[in-house]
Amino acid sequence: RYTRVRGSAGNGAGASQSGASLAALAVKFAERQRSHHCLLVKEHQVREGADTAHPPRRTLFVLNVPPYCGPDSLSRLFSRCGHVQSVDICDKPGPGEKKDKLASKFFDHKTLKGFQVAYVVFRKPAAVQAAKALSQEGPLLISTESHPVKTGISKWIASYEASIVDPKELKAEVDAYMQDYDKKVAEEEAKAAMEEGVPDEEGWVKVTRKGRKPGLPRTEAANLRVLEKEKQKRARKELLNFYAWQHRETKREHIAQLRKKFEEDKQRIALMRAQRKFRPY
Repeated sequence: RYTRVRGSAGNGAGASQSGASLAALAVKFAERQRSHHCLLVKEHQVREGADTAHPPRRTLFVLNVPPYCGPDSLSRLFSRCGHVQSVDICDKPGPGEKKDKLASKFFDHKTLKGFQVAYVVFRKPAAVQAAKALSQEGPLLISTESHPVKTGISKWIASYEASIVDPKELKAEVDAYMQDYDKKVAEEEAKAAMEEGVPDEEGWVKVTRKGRKPGLPRTEAANLRVLEKEKQKRARKELLNFYAWQHRETKREHIAQLRKKFEEDKQRIALMRAQRKFRPY
């Protein structure tokens, strides 16, 4: 089992990530549990600037994290080693990027299933070595009386209560997002207005379409399709209305065909009625 997990650590985390040694840290869900679970920990090592959210020498890389062990539980487990700055749980290893603002409370939520990986960022580098030294101690408890982990019906009830959306909070978040979007659009329009008519380095001047319906920029393939449709429309119109007498002749032929079909239908109905008559002899 550990061979498979160790192999997954090399995907997307860099070659230096696979070269570090792993330490097995024993944990148990609760005191009543007989068997323990192993967390595989090591110092997070990547190339300089490759991972901006998880700084080297201060980040502990944790593998084989069970589904019931959340960020709060990991923060409490490793808080004895030093001040925990942040805990980031992912479905697989990969470079992280710093986020300018907090994620949405109502949108873009991804539920992680199965075993995950975690990045525990400490305030001081010495805490990483202290966390690796925990492998020499006994099993640590994830769920305690002071900090219980919800399971079963209580977990389902908590999940259901968390899924109920507060309309006021949702409206405030949507309004804030739209304000940021309108501000961004206004800045782009102001920038485009300043650059209009000003040649670039090569001397080209950007020309945009204005008016009530400025339209969307089209690619070359889209322009060709539009031109082809307009050409076919003009060709059909020219063939139908080339001469007025041709238009009248087309109408006469259509009416004559309708009359002919009407007479054929009358004869077929009369024949069917004659065949339904009763003839005893």
